[in-house]
Amino acid sequence: MAIKNRYDFVMLFDVENGNPNGDPDAGNSPRIDPETGYGYITDVCLKRKIRNYVELCKDGESGYNILIKPDKSLNTKFTEAYDAEGLTKKNKGKNADDIKKAREYMCRNYYDVRMFGAVMSTGDDPCGIVRGPVQINFARSLSEINIQDITITRQARTTDERKETGETEMGRKNIIPYALYRAEGYVSAALANKVTDISEEDIELLWTAIINMFEHDHSAARGKMCMRKLYVFKHNNVLGNSPSHILFDKISIKLKEEKPPRKFEDYQISLDTIMPDGVKLIEKL
Repeated sequence: MAIKNRYDFVMLFDVENGNPNGDPDAGNSPRIDPETGYGYITDVCLKRKIRNYVELCKDGESGYNILIKPDKSLNTKFTEAYDAEGLTKKNKGKNADDIKKAREYMCRNYYDVRMFGAVMSTGDDPCGIVRGPVQINFARSLSEINIQDITITRQARTTDERKETGETEMGRKNIIPYALYRAEGYVSAALANKVTDISEEDIELLWTAIINMFEHDHSAARGKMCMRKLYVFKHNNVLGNSPSHILFDKISIKLKEEKPPRKFEDYQISLDTIMPDGVKLIEKL
């Protein structure tokens, strides 16, 4: 069933004494813009947590499988679509109708495909390309971040040779004492109805997944992470009633005092609740 509303949304979440998104090119240190000192988190990281929650919540329920995970190769999953639809395999995409049927199968069965899109044009049995109606920007910290390089000790040695050098060895971990991040996203109803046919149930699951995306993702490395706020701008039609940047500017966050932030309450959130005609602001959290 086609959705009838465009959505834009803003997420506010924080980290305390943890590394929210390590950079492999920097020894897995928290990602930082070297020119400004502000931290950032990739869209891929945030989508991963949404995928993980949906998989945990739906637990194999039909229509809510997750494509992007390390259980099988992608090409194997594409071939499964051809098998399920009775299509001719190993044709390397020469039949456009078969690609269309396989793409529709992938959208029906994989939640992340119909929400975020996917490039599925590889292998002997390609399923085409899906442009996802749900997109999320990189998250950015609201203040400069202070990355601390912490020394730790470990008593469990991995080999007998290393144990001969002593009972303990030194290690390191990088943490941010505190940072509040803001990420913005979009749901294009026009694109959804044209390409992936997501439902209102899919949209509600997205909000639920965002609110709970850190609740089953706790680890020693990531520290304490919390989704603090989720603001949703709901338009009363498919194409929308206002540019997204105008709506995003309705939410402003700044420090209450000029000192390094250490908790969510150190920030003041200001909301301009006067919306353009046809737009409704919903505070999901």
